[in-house]
Amino acid sequence: MRVFPWGFWLLCVASAPARGDSGSKARSCAEVRQLYGAKGFSLSGVPQAEISGEHLRICPQGYTCCTSEMEENFANKSQSEFEAMMKEAGRSVQATLTAQHRSFDSYFQDLLNKSEKALYDAFPSIYGELYTQNVKVFKDLYSELRRYYRSSNINLEEALNEFWTRLLERLFKLLNPQYHITDEYLDCMVKHAEQHKPFGEVPRDLKVKATRAFIAARSYAQGFLVGSDVVKKVSQVSLSHECTRAIMKLMYCPHCRGMSSVRPCNNYCLNVVKGCLANQADLNTEWKYLMDSLIGVADRIDGPYNVDTVIGTIHMRIAEAISNLQENKDSITSKVFQGCGNLKISTKGSSSEEKKRRGKVTLEAKSSAQALEMLVLDAKGNLTALKTYWITLPSSLCSKKVMASSASDDKCWNGMTKGSYLPQVMGDGLANQINNPEVEVDITKPDMTIRQQIMQLKIMTNRLGNANIGNDVDFQDTSDDMSGSGSGDSCPDDVCGKRLSKSPSTRQPETNAIPKQSGHGINGASSRSLPSASLLLLLSVAVIAAQHLWR
Repeated sequence: MRVFPWGFWLLCVASAPARGDSGSKARSCAEVRQLYGAKGFSLSGVPQAEISGEHLRICPQGYTCCTSEMEENFANKSQSEFEAMMKEAGRSVQATLTAQHRSFDSYFQDLLNKSEKALYDAFPSIYGELYTQNVKVFKDLYSELRRYYRSSNINLEEALNEFWTRLLERLFKLLNPQYHITDEYLDCMVKHAEQHKPFGEVPRDLKVKATRAFIAARSYAQGFLVGSDVVKKVSQVSLSHECTRAIMKLMYCPHCRGMSSVRPCNNYCLNVVKGCLANQADLNTEWKYLMDSLIGVADRIDGPYNVDTVIGTIHMRIAEAISNLQENKDSITSKVFQGCGNLKISTKGSSSEEKKRRGKVTLEAKSSAQALEMLVLDAKGNLTALKTYWITLPSSLCSKKVMASSASDDKCWNGMTKGSYLPQVMGDGLANQINNPEVEVDITKPDMTIRQQIMQLKIMTNRLGNANIGNDVDFQDTSDDMSGSGSGDSCPDDVCGKRLSKSPSTRQPETNAIPKQSGHGINGASSRSLPSASLLLLLSVAVIAAQHLWR
């Protein structure tokens, strides 16, 4: 009878040391103590050797080097570090987009400045009083062009029409000093200007080309700023409580388990980060549309819209228009007399300087087409590289920041111990996280900040889509952006309607917050329940009928 107790105790003693490969001696916590101190925490209360881990709430509850306080501190640290990783990745994208905006903006402003300077340098000697007495008209034009480019709420076509109207009124008076010209007479002359074409075809031609170039240029520049701003705001979105726990388990639980040298499994890391950045991944579709739209407008700027030639030669087109008025002064004046009546002779004599200033105008414009070509080429390369930013972010963070192991490694940290990671990698976006094994994600509650930024991307893509076909969209009033219509009137409704239907801005918005199968499941269930109810009804009728016949 005494043999059983002795055998039992011998068996217990024999099995007691079996804890990993460390024998009966608890493993040292030296590595964790060193890491914990390096993170700025006090070593007071930190175990020298492993202790039982029943107190742990995030890490596996085996033997551990972490106390409850250490686990909480590591969780907070992992959250701040992961958010810092996100912001750092975002800053890199912001820097790229901001640099592209700065380069193009500098080029475009320089182009406009050179044209204005060329006008100020050449016109005094060419036109004399025709210019010196109308300097403000020219300055106002360039001022309005800059205001439009900087997204001020002005109508560019109206601004150009106003310039030609003011210039015609002033030049007509200067070219006909022998007449007394009233404001009412000038109004009559302006009304017939479209018919008489005092400046030739220049106003119409410049309006078409300049508006297309300016619309494309300002939308293009604005697109880079909007993209950068979206990245900045999304990068500041805080992690959820569930995500913080998952990140802690990924980054610091192996240290608590005494496995500081074991790197996280790659697929394990991907599932954690994809779960944490599920909402961010939903930016992907609209982000790609924005990048593609910017590339499309870049091709227009360096192609059909020929920004370098159009903007860089504005002063030359104005000179051409003035010369046309001078050369055809007599016939134009005669047409004006026919439409508005003859003028009374004034006491002033004719201008000898006007006669002296006539002649062939020769102005040159230095081309910067090569610089624009290089700018566009560089921008297209960067935009193409950024297309997949949001869906490649998890793999980028895992490989470069979390330092996850290779995909084939079967001796990595899998969230519980050192070994292989078996669960499959989740897809991208909120809807695909419904079965994420590492992060509990509520797919019915999308992040509102990110949804707002998705809408900003849609609005900007709509503007670029309109700019791509020469339509202007008011940058202040975004109500039209929602419907995909622009405010331009450069083509008939039926033509523009067909064009806009091909634009990315007119597609139906995609919503990925709730998985499609859920909707189908509800509809399917209701549709399937109808035959079941009908069947029951038919069976009931059949039973009643049978009972009646049986009786």
